[in-house]
Amino acid sequence: MGPLSRENWAQRVATFRASPSAFMVGPEGEDLGRDLLSDLRSEKQSEQTKVSLLSLSLEYPAQLWPDAPAAEAAATSLLDTLVLLPPRPSALRRPLLLAATTALAAGGALGPTSGASRRLLPLLLGLAAGRDLGRGFGPASEQRPLQATACECLRELESCKPGLLGGCLGLLRGLMGQEGPIQPLSLLLSLALRNTLVIKAKARAGLQGLLVAGNSPTEGSPWNWTLAEEGDAHLQPQAPSWSAAEEGECGLAVLEPSPEEARELRAAVAQLLDTSYLLTPAAQAQLLWLLGWAVRGLRGQPPVLFKPQLVRLLGTAQLTLLHAVLALKAAFGEALFTAQDEALLLRRLTLAAQHPALPLPAHLFYLHCLLSFPENWPLGPTGEEAVPLLLGSQLCRGLLPSLLHDPMALLARLHLLCLLCVEDEEKEEKGQDQSLRCYLEELLAGLRQRAALNGGPRALAILCFQASYLVVRCLAGQPMVLTPLTHGLAQLYRAQPALAPHFVDLLDRVGPELGEPLRVALRQEVVSRPGKDEALRWHLQMLAKVANEDAQSATLSFLQAAAAHCLDWGLQQALLQVCRALLRAGVGGGLADLLQVLARQLEDPDGRDHARLYYILLAHLSGPKLGMALGPSLAAPALASSLVAENQGFAAALMVQEAPAPIRLSIGPRRAEGPVPVLQLQVEVLEPVYSLELRFHVERQLYAPVGAVHVPCLCPGRPTSPLLLPLQPRRPAPARLDVRALYTTPTGLTCHAHLPPLPVNFADLFLPFPQPPEGAKVGFFEELWDSCLPEGTESQLWCPLGPHRLEALVSCHLEPFVVVAQAPTSYCIAIRLPPDSRLLLRLEAAHADGVPVALRTDDWAVLPLVGAYLRGLSAAV
Repeated sequence: MGPLSRENWAQRVATFRASPSAFMVGPEGEDLGRDLLSDLRSEKQSEQTKVSLLSLSLEYPAQLWPDAPAAEAAATSLLDTLVLLPPRPSALRRPLLLAATTALAAGGALGPTSGASRRLLPLLLGLAAGRDLGRGFGPASEQRPLQATACECLRELESCKPGLLGGCLGLLRGLMGQEGPIQPLSLLLSLALRNTLVIKAKARAGLQGLLVAGNSPTEGSPWNWTLAEEGDAHLQPQAPSWSAAEEGECGLAVLEPSPEEARELRAAVAQLLDTSYLLTPAAQAQLLWLLGWAVRGLRGQPPVLFKPQLVRLLGTAQLTLLHAVLALKAAFGEALFTAQDEALLLRRLTLAAQHPALPLPAHLFYLHCLLSFPENWPLGPTGEEAVPLLLGSQLCRGLLPSLLHDPMALLARLHLLCLLCVEDEEKEEKGQDQSLRCYLEELLAGLRQRAALNGGPRALAILCFQASYLVVRCLAGQPMVLTPLTHGLAQLYRAQPALAPHFVDLLDRVGPELGEPLRVALRQEVVSRPGKDEALRWHLQMLAKVANEDAQSATLSFLQAAAAHCLDWGLQQALLQVCRALLRAGVGGGLADLLQVLARQLEDPDGRDHARLYYILLAHLSGPKLGMALGPSLAAPALASSLVAENQGFAAALMVQEAPAPIRLSIGPRRAEGPVPVLQLQVEVLEPVYSLELRFHVERQLYAPVGAVHVPCLCPGRPTSPLLLPLQPRRPAPARLDVRALYTTPTGLTCHAHLPPLPVNFADLFLPFPQPPEGAKVGFFEELWDSCLPEGTESQLWCPLGPHRLEALVSCHLEPFVVVAQAPTSYCIAIRLPPDSRLLLRLEAAHADGVPVALRTDDWAVLPLVGAYLRGLSAAV
């Protein structure tokens, strides 16, 4: 097949981008990668089309080249295409380099045994070094962009194979003093240097002159894979924190470079730092991180190398650079930052966070930096949250939270306020300063007041509980804060019982400092209400969480009053959940009387059975055994009681069990009428079945979802009317219906079973057209016949039938669709195919050896189905 046109490629690429996985398993999936590589060499394709194809290979390499052999072949083909480009300027050279690199890296084909790797690596290194590789690599105007692209490709390969460029450090360092793209070379050298130091530290080996310029590999010469094979672990070029980097990788303290190696390393780091001001802020931040990690802990490398950069960056307004400065502070501490530097950074962060025009992400960044500021000499233990010593309450007055702030900003400011309250705890004990604690209480009261609004947005309630949790986490040891918080939350529940799920979640997350007093307060709020409260559902949900052996009399009185108002199934189950919680807490006495009442009065049989079971367990099991019986696992070997087995059987009776289906399902005679095809299902049972529900699923989504069919009762030997199953095909094609049955047995068990699949044949989809008036049938058919062309298609078939067999075939299978008939020799047949297709047949005068059939349709995809259907009919008659 020749190259595709631009329009075909655009349509094909759009289909692929819509669902890459679905496209690759389709009929065109296997050919996409091959066609892409082939059309990249075609002279009939424009450069714009080829660039779009290369961008596709960069975005989806794993789909196009799913394994190492495919990636190797693709990279080889891309390199051949690159070499064959004419010497004139071209927009394809850089995308081809990137595509070949991506194919090798994503496909896992990069290695010493890869021929494409042996070709690509020296080529990239030569381009990065600015060598003259011949006219095939474009004019001089393209060399600098190609050099930058080659550096980016090498950096990507070094990230995938740490140590790959360890033998080229001297060459890369020498390129820094030449004319060329500074940023790609700087990032490439810093990454290669950092990976080499890590690998050498793990191997406890020296640098062995790697920083001294030497001969670099050329195309055809062997590449040094020694360091890459030693660095088998994937080293990330960025880490979330210095501590995380230390945990994942070996420290550099074991690396002992010689004085000459230390001097060369120091010179390389200083060279990279001296040119870092030419880089973009993001590139500078990454460079500082890589070099800081490389120097940290390495003997003979003082952090004072970074001092000139700090003088330049302490006043930066770029968030990425400020983050890099804080990372260096966390790494080196007082060895690099003085107390004046620390005070300056804190003041800058505090004032910047108060800027009124600051975007929310930047505002949150500054607050996060204040909350996790790396101090030179922190007083508390490692990992304990605390505000920096130099950050007092007076400096943070402008950062106090307000109800007008965005929720995320309010929580961050509240976090800072809580830490300031911890710092000022000693002052408050002496009576010197209580303003921060009072402000915190007023803020929490305002949040609760907003959450209590009737019809208020759910986000206000969520914010209130998030703030409460944050206060408890930071101030768990301060009763002066937790006591008013407990009373305020109890009042909030009194105003809005519908917030019960939020209270349950808060109780699950907080510790006993707030959890225990809040449980008591909420239980008192619930049991003080009348049992017929409109919010009874929420009260029962809350009581199931907070009920215990305390205040048994009040709790049972509330439940007895509420039992008369639990009329629906949900309320009854909520009531039984409270009884279960009381059972597990060891409550007896009046609970037995309540369970007996529930076992008699509840309308739902499921609720009565639960109440009866709980009463039996309470009457026959001691406290420890009762707790185990009602725990998460009922299968406890220590419970030597027959009641446990009954409990297990009762639990099994409440579950849906899989069983062989006593049901036989088949398709009855076809109904050719109505707006949609309808299957008539015949059902036979071997034993009584109740509440039968048949669920259907169509493979490959050929049809719209099929609704379930319900039958109240079926008995063996009793005739049943057919079940009607309407279908809504999305295209006229046969399908298979997977069937599942859900039913109840005479013993009360609920079972489910898989039934044999039901085939939906092509003929089951046939529908007739509305019958025209008696004198207009011929004209009606001819109008339909002419309307199929030119958009549709036409075909001819030969059916080996005689005249009498043709009449029998039509009368048995096609009678509802006949529009014009000249029996027994000629018939005009019109069939509707849902959703919106048509099939027209002309069965002409029969010959001695068969009947010619002319057909037209407006859907060419049904032609194979029509041919198979007619051949099957002629063989069956």
